[in-house]
Amino acid sequence: MGFLDGVLGGVVGAVVTDVIRKHGGVQGVVNQFETKGFGSTVRSWVSTGPNMPIAAEHVQQVLGPDLLQQISTKTGMPVGELAQKLAQILPQTIDQMTPGGVIPKA
Repeated sequence: MGFLDGVLGGVVGAVVTDVIRKHGGVQGVVNQFETKGFGSTVRSWVSTGPNMPIAAEHVQQVLGPDLLQQISTKTGMPVGELAQKLAQILPQTIDQMTPGGVIPKA
C-alpha cells in the first residue's frame, strides 16, 4: 500500500498514486497542467496559499482520455466520476506532497 493509499484511502488513493506515477511524479503532474494552460491553478496547489479549484472537464483535458479510460477500466469507476474525484483530490494531494511550496525530487 502506497503513501497516498493510506492518506486518501482505497480506490481513490490508488488512482491518484497511479496518475502521479504515470506522469513522472509531482513535477511531471505540475508540468502537464502547466503545458495545458493551467499553470496558475497547479502552482496554487504547490504554493503555501489556498488551492484554486479545477473542473472535472479540465482534469480530463490535462490527463487525456486514454489514461482516464485505462484507470476507469482498472477501477470500474466511470470516466466522468473518476475525473470529478480527481478534480477534488488532486489539489489537496499535490498541496500535501509539496510542503513549504517545494516540489520533491522524483
